[in-house]
Amino acid sequence: MTTFALRARPGSSRQLAGTGTLLRFALRRDRLMMPVWIAVNALMVLSMPNTLESLYGTPAERADLIRQMGTNSSLRAMVGPVFGDSLGALTAWRVGVYAGALAAVMSLLVVVRHTRDEEESGRQELVASGTVGRRASLTAALLAAAVANGVLALLLTAGLAGQGTTGALALGLGIAGVGMVFATMAAIVAQLTESARLARGLTAAVLGAAFVLRAAGDSATDDGSSVLTWVSPLGWLENLRPYADERWWVLALLAGAVLLQGAVAYGLAGRRDIGMSFLPTRPGPATGRLGSAGALAWRLQRGSVLGWSIGFLLAGVVYGGMTEGAADLVGDNENARRIFERMGGRSGLTDTFLASMTGMLGLVAALYIVASVLRPHGEETSGRAEPVLANAVGRLRWAAGHLLIAFGGSALIMLLAGLGLAAGYGKETGPILGACLVQLPAIWVIGGVAVLLHGVLPRAAAAAWGVAGTALLIGWVGPALDVPQAVLDVSPFGHLPKLPGGSMEWGPVVVLTGLAVVLVAAGLAGLRRRDMTT
Repeated sequence: MTTFALRARPGSSRQLAGTGTLLRFALRRDRLMMPVWIAVNALMVLSMPNTLESLYGTPAERADLIRQMGTNSSLRAMVGPVFGDSLGALTAWRVGVYAGALAAVMSLLVVVRHTRDEEESGRQELVASGTVGRRASLTAALLAAAVANGVLALLLTAGLAGQGTTGALALGLGIAGVGMVFATMAAIVAQLTESARLARGLTAAVLGAAFVLRAAGDSATDDGSSVLTWVSPLGWLENLRPYADERWWVLALLAGAVLLQGAVAYGLAGRRDIGMSFLPTRPGPATGRLGSAGALAWRLQRGSVLGWSIGFLLAGVVYGGMTEGAADLVGDNENARRIFERMGGRSGLTDTFLASMTGMLGLVAALYIVASVLRPHGEETSGRAEPVLANAVGRLRWAAGHLLIAFGGSALIMLLAGLGLAAGYGKETGPILGACLVQLPAIWVIGGVAVLLHGVLPRAAAAAWGVAGTALLIGWVGPALDVPQAVLDVSPFGHLPKLPGGSMEWGPVVVLTGLAVVLVAAGLAGLRRRDMTT
């Protein structure tokens, strides 16, 4: 694709010409993705007060929780310190960091999709040929992220107002602020890199580093005062302290980071050609490793596989290390024990906790397989698939390379998660590995749905994110809300045996595996017969 430099237009209004039209277009394109991300995040947060009330309904139970968190560094590393004993403060403690991380992921995906993705596909060059300002696309992308985070903040503020309007407003603004920090960070990375995939990966790596820094800081102190905690934007959200004598000045840190990073992104956007980047892309070989469709698929997805593998290994180590502490925290709390049993079975508390954690890792792995399966869809819509298929490469062979990485990669990350759990826990390697690998049939069913949508209904392929998000929501929130078993069974994960501790039931495993095979076969048959989309 030929690149060229836009002629600088005098005046800021000319620089932003067409922003409104591009914003409407961005919101229309994201009419499925944004609501799913917002709904999952909002429901996760808004379901917590009732859950926590059932778990810690008396002042004595809440005082015991605060005492346990003060002495349990591994649990503080996961969810942070507790700053108050009200239901609102406990909600902010339990899900605040995770809601901020979800808002960050949503925001970076939106910004990269409407900036670097558009340039990489060549559509931005066509748009720029009209009456469109030099910075209009970047502005529209950031405004789209702001709209999504603003809606999320409004939902959280309204939904938690019953626990206290001031605290609800602080939590909503804090989560939205974290989302915008990573939106503007993604805007900077999109200027530096020539690949949308690399832009998403680098920004996600920064988010992962922010979580690790916050976790390390919180494990060292019980009041969020560690320097490591303050280095992380997630630590800023934590130290905003919603429902616990709010520190409103922390919002100034979030706003300052957004303005500073936004200014840097705007400055970089005005100093490069469309389609180009500040960091050069290393040229790849034309033969050898890229001599087959499978090798090309691996080249395109190896960074994602590596990132997810490292993340699952580290998550397994952390979850394994907090197993004993979680058992101590539950103690004699029957409501907490009941929730863990709904998630992980009715075996001993330690096995129940491990089973629930492996189930949660399986739910998150479903997001990986959807992203990996839909990678051919991105290659197809961007026009990069056509030159490959114009050679002696069939559609099935082309898709098979990506599917092998998607389904094989999910097995790899769950295996690494099991090794991490076993290493963190210090024993029972075999049962823990089995518990992680038994999640694969359900993960593959979600991946099969993505294959089917891409093959048969390519314009609705993004709905696969909704399927994965629904499974995540049911598995995460359903047991805490005591929803009927029929609702839990909507998710394929609801049919898996509860390991370790439970009995191995091969029937559901075989059925789910067979269903995944049927879905993949149907999707590939549809891909073989339909026209390629652009």
